[in-house]
Amino acid sequence: MYQVCEITGRQSVGPIRDMIKKTTIILLVVLITALTAGCADRPPPNEVHTLDDINGRNIGAMRGTPSERLADELGTAISFDSTEEMILHLRLGTLDCVIADATVGAELISGATGIRALSEPLLVYDLRFAIALENAGLLRAVNNALTTLRSNGTLRGLSGRYFAGRNFNYVPPEGIPQRPGHLSVAVSADSPPFSFRNAEGYIVGLDIDVARAVCDLIGIELKIIEYDSWELVRAVRYGRADMALGWLPDEADEEIINISDPYAVAEHMVIVRR
Repeated sequence: MYQVCEITGRQSVGPIRDMIKKTTIILLVVLITALTAGCADRPPPNEVHTLDDINGRNIGAMRGTPSERLADELGTAISFDSTEEMILHLRLGTLDCVIADATVGAELISGATGIRALSEPLLVYDLRFAIALENAGLLRAVNNALTTLRSNGTLRGLSGRYFAGRNFNYVPPEGIPQRPGHLSVAVSADSPPFSFRNAEGYIVGLDIDVARAVCDLIGIELKIIEYDSWELVRAVRYGRADMALGWLPDEADEEIINISDPYAVAEHMVIVRR
């Protein structure tokens, strides 16, 4: 009985060894195939490590925002209507980087994997009203109103609400005589948190609240007019709006429009793959 078992065991060693070899080869082939496919789908490594690396790149930005203008000046701007689609293209390597307002950018990278922001901001600038050159009286009225809103804490409170999520409720002043007519303010409706459409379809945001507070102190009704961000300064210059908010200040603007005192500070960041 022992000899039979021993012979049977010896006879089965060869087939078992061959089976193990075949299985090992199959597993190696499957593993190599999977790794090769993974490498093919893997996005290219990030090549944007500093602000100097941005020039000439494919840069994503939300359509109609100041970030889109920056992207166009620095490289090849690729515009999006959806932040989810924009970040997907960044992860896939279609985009080299993304330019976004710092508040929006912070939300995009919060809890997200595979992307990060460069440590240095791309651009920091003051937010101001654009007013027609021939309307010096309105410029003085707006600056006087901003001085009051700064001293009573309204500007600080509104900035805290939109940039830091703080609870601040603006209370209109009382006892200010109302003037006839209105002041029209041109804004872009897709630049959160400055100006954007809420769930009910109304244009809201920091710019809208500041403009309303200024008009309350001047004693005149506010009228909001929607323009693309590229058209805001032109709308003021050619008389289609009394003021504009949400444009990207430029030194050349001082030659064609009046620029008010600042009411807040904006910052743009660059988002890249890890």
